Amino acid sequence: MDEEKLNLSLRKFLKQVGVTSQRELEKAVRAADERGQLPPGGLEVSVQLVCPQLDVSHKIEGRLETD
Repeated sequence: MDEEKLNLSLRKFLKQVGVTSQRELEKAVRAADERGQLPPGGLEVSVQLVCPQLDVSHKIEGRLETD
């Protein structure tokens, strides 16, 4: 296994996940706010990481503060 190649591809993937996720969530939050439909008290969020070839399934949960 080429550790450097793996590390670079992991970083590239995680950067894409982070940037894309932030963009999509910000867009959805702003749209809900403009429609007056942003719930008070924050938002529950989760991400599911799946790699079938390695039998990996990991859920990450969190909360976005909007107030």
